[in-house]
Amino acid sequence: MQFIRTDIPEVVIIEPRVFEDSRGFFMETYQAQKFAQAGIGFIFVQDNHSRSTQYTLRGLHYQIRHAQGKLVRVVAGEIFDVAVDIRRSSSTFGKSTGILLSVQNKRQLWIPPGFAHGFYVLSEWAEVLYKATDYYSPESERTIIWNDPSIGIQWPLDHGKSPILSTKDAAGVLFTQAELFE
Repeated sequence: MQFIRTDIPEVVIIEPRVFEDSRGFFMETYQAQKFAQAGIGFIFVQDNHSRSTQYTLRGLHYQIRHAQGKLVRVVAGEIFDVAVDIRRSSSTFGKSTGILLSVQNKRQLWIPPGFAHGFYVLSEWAEVLYKATDYYSPESERTIIWNDPSIGIQWPLDHGKSPILSTKDAAGVLFTQAELFE
């Protein structure tokens, strides 16, 4: 496994070693000791699986209490995955980083607690799996609007086509109005 720091050092791309032959492939997607050596020593308590159609945008989600770290990967299709640092005390506060995750590149993205997370589906559909470091807490869930101008995420929208949003995501608040981490 290779651990690659992004321009926000706490957000890490994980590239597994893939062993392929005529039968298919094998890869290790998580190994506690290797993750801990890379500075990701969290315990995961919940696995989530979502399937979304093309042009769906989910996010930007976070939990203000019961903050979740997430280890995200794609098992079908392709997404543009985004993490936004919402820790006021951080030197990268308000900055975002985004990468392509796909079934082809087999990359994963580690997003630590204290970040908002979202993704946009580029393929006809995508299935996303992610491990979380804390349990889902609906009363703690918050949403920042996906196109907040102060964050300035460069979503790879298809020729300016509007993304498909849930009611909750369409009602997200501006970054300047959001409840954030200290």
